[in-house]
Amino acid sequence: MASEMRVENPRVLMVDDEKKVADAYALRLEGVGEVTVAYGGEEALTVVGEQLTPDVVLLDRHMPGLSGDEVLDQLRGRDLKTRVVMVTAIDPGLDIVDMPFDDYLSKPVDREDLHAAVDQQCQVLAYELLGEYFRLESTRAVIDAELPAGEVAADDRLADIEARRNDVKQRVLRLLPETEELLSEFSGIDRERY
Repeated sequence: MASEMRVENPRVLMVDDEKKVADAYALRLEGVGEVTVAYGGEEALTVVGEQLTPDVVLLDRHMPGLSGDEVLDQLRGRDLKTRVVMVTAIDPGLDIVDMPFDDYLSKPVDREDLHAAVDQQCQVLAYELLGEYFRLESTRAVIDAELPAGEVAADDRLADIEARRNDVKQRVLRLLPETEELLSEFSGIDRERY
């Protein structure tokens, strides 16, 4: 796998109940972006719920308490835009067919492969977020063009769309700064009122 990161400033959450293993993988990710370590499933869910919306979660499967499989299910049950990579010593079997992870790496994972997996998943996430941004921007443009300003001002939903659009835009720009021109030029379809 390539060793050069193309995504900038990803937020990565490394989850492993073995402190030495989690810290070792965090060291392999040094210089990649913002890395947070959680030493178990419960801690991971607390960090994600209270402190962080990670771009990528690197998740061990075999942990006491909440297993990685259970953490994965709970993460997918939340309204999060995040990618999950299982990083585990458990060799994959047919049990993984229905698991909602985005990639699966068998330990040990070297630095290059770890960097490449984070980069790849962040690129996928950034493009998913671009699609969401364009959808929200199109919705905003239709509302601006088609609805009377007084009706729009009295409805909080447009403010919610604006806030989500701005959040998504900032996240995309953090991951892929070269998309700034694309985002600033996108204005949807020209919608003149007749």
